[in-house]
Amino acid sequence: MATLGLSPNDKEAVEQFRRDVVEPSMTKLVIIDFWAEWCGPCKALGPVLEKVAAEYADRGVVLAKIDVDANKFIASQFQIRSIPTVYAMFQGQLAADLTNARTESQLKAIIDQLLKQLPIESDAAAQEAELEPLIAMAEEVLGAGDAARALSIFDQLTEMAPDHAVVAAGRARALIALGRHEEAQAAIAGLPADAAKLPEVVRARSAIELALVAAPVGDLAALTEEVAANPGDMDARLRLANGQMAAGDRDGAAATLLAMIADDRDWNEAAARTQLLKLFEAVGLEDPWVSAQRRKLSAILFG
Repeated sequence: MATLGLSPNDKEAVEQFRRDVVEPSMTKLVIIDFWAEWCGPCKALGPVLEKVAAEYADRGVVLAKIDVDANKFIASQFQIRSIPTVYAMFQGQLAADLTNARTESQLKAIIDQLLKQLPIESDAAAQEAELEPLIAMAEEVLGAGDAARALSIFDQLTEMAPDHAVVAAGRARALIALGRHEEAQAAIAGLPADAAKLPEVVRARSAIELALVAAPVGDLAALTEEVAANPGDMDARLRLANGQMAAGDRDGAAATLLAMIADDRDWNEAAARTQLLKLFEAVGLEDPWVSAQRRKLSAILFG
């Protein structure tokens, strides 16, 4: 934006625009709100923009408000014809027109899409890069069966990122492995609603639900013999599957549940299938073991 031939006031406005908008946009996503004091819709939209910008601040989003009456030259350069007009700028270039997004959900949807596409520098991204290998290490330790050490790592990660949903979910699963069910429930109880659909949180919730119903069986061998002698006793077979899960025998539990589904898929409102799907979620839907068991389930249901 050239300043040659401009009045001192316009030059000052251009320099301020560079400081407040262009320079921050080199590394962040700047939302530009063109508004005026007399504009009723501007006053309605303003608080919504401020709320969204505050929520996305740690993800590299900042809000710049341009009063068109006080900055007529800037408004003319952007060819502002009506207000409110809202743009998103990154690296000195307009990245999106947000003018038609008047609700919080609409604004968030557009900003989320922009953040996926643009290399925005943010505190959240830096923290995520730091946490990612540590979370992977904790998961590896938990997968190897050392739940106590995994919990220790997740506790340290919780101190670094108290509100991190993936860390909380991993910590909950470590607690479940240690038989500390109530603490596991508390670990994810305070997570925000938008975290509930994360696969890691779904996995943790399913692990907790399974742990609460998968009661240990004192003598699995005896129950196995009982089921073999009377396969029509579906209640006993479900107790066996739950006992196998409680003992950490996911192969045995899956085999028991698959056999139940093959014999009577609708028994007790498809209880065996429901339990099997929860087992899949608890293990992790991307796990190769789950893929293998899903193929067995599909062969039973559609073969």
